Amino acid sequence: MRIRTFIPREDDFLESEDTSGSALHEGAIFLLTSLIIVFFGLVVLYSTSFVTTGTGFFAKQLIWTAIGAVGFSAAVILGYQRLCQWSWMLLIVISVLLVLTLFSKPINGARRWLKIGEFSIQSSEYAKVVLVLFLSYFLANRIRILESVSWKNHLFRVFIPACLFCGIMIGLVLLGKDLGTTALLSMVFLILLGVAGIKWYFIMVPILLGTPAVFFAVKFFSPVRWARITSFTKPEMYQSTDGYQLWLSQLALGSGEWFGLGFTESRLKLKYLPEAHTDFILAIVGEELGYVILLAVIAAYLILMFSGIRISRKARTQQGMLVAFGMITFITLQAIINMGVICGAFPTKGMPAPMISYGGSNLVACMTAVGCVFSVALDTAYPNYSQDLFVRIRQFLRSRLLPKHTENPDEPR
Repeated sequence: MRIRTFIPREDDFLESEDTSGSALHEGAIFLLTSLIIVFFGLVVLYSTSFVTTGTGFFAKQLIWTAIGAVGFSAAVILGYQRLCQWSWMLLIVISVLLVLTLFSKPINGARRWLKIGEFSIQSSEYAKVVLVLFLSYFLANRIRILESVSWKNHLFRVFIPACLFCGIMIGLVLLGKDLGTTALLSMVFLILLGVAGIKWYFIMVPILLGTPAVFFAVKFFSPVRWARITSFTKPEMYQSTDGYQLWLSQLALGSGEWFGLGFTESRLKLKYLPEAHTDFILAIVGEELGYVILLAVIAAYLILMFSGIRISRKARTQQGMLVAFGMITFITLQAIINMGVICGAFPTKGMPAPMISYGGSNLVACMTAVGCVFSVALDTAYPNYSQDLFVRIRQFLRSRLLPKHTENPDEPR
């Protein structure tokens, strides 16, 4: 079976009478699950951080949640099609921000944060959304080329141009020494190419060449990251050095057992476990609320993933299918990496739990991605809804903001 058989044909949906209703149903499930995860994240963030920092982190996260709601609303109102058309400009803007980030002050050896006034933004988080939008627009406009059997068309008209455009942004993230986000962007890039139908050996080449190159570079040029790789399988042997964070994370998970120590009763969050409110917040969830709640979190992410995939398969256009699939791919991969890190399945890497960990840029990016997926579901149920909605909003604002003309009976007609 060829990979590109995943791409739905518009004729398939014209023959299905219940596509609109089922797409709207999946969209409602997807949106409700996202809201539950965001609300859960706020609750556990309060529990994790209030002992050491009071309500500071919680208050900031509330502000970022409001900004994320704006991003979600903008994605729904504008619609994924209009955002894809603007993706060229968004790609340039994010690339400029990533260049500026390279001149920022390094934190823990990496340049990820760009200080703007009182706020700090992590440009690489928004790069995930922009990558999906741009690549969906790029590939959807080349579906006919991807349906051809000519490997030259696949190579010179799709693969190389896509690598050039997206490679600039991914390369800038790598220059900032954000290896985890670089790997995540690369995986999303290759997965979307495969789903769009590019020949499989073009995907395997960068995997086979890139993986050994990354290991070589990490081993000989990044001793800190190599120490994380060599120590994560036996953190108890390195609990005072490179395995300190992972060892305490596993202690937190183990001490919670099935039902936890109780809400707000964590002991490891008392300035023992570093980054407890960000990348390792699920370890504190396991300690306070137990494995049962952790399983519920995993179930919520799985529901989000499967509903997002179903929205993608029901999409009215190839572009919508790629947008929904790309957005849910980066959210799912990020969740898998985060949960793998806190339990020791993967080497320690700063990767926040989507919509749960503290962090404004990641939360806004994820909520905007949710808005894009929900936009695809709405477009399937109500084709081109965003155009009608945009016109109505503009008319409403014009009628409210512009002064109404009133006739003066004394004025000459």
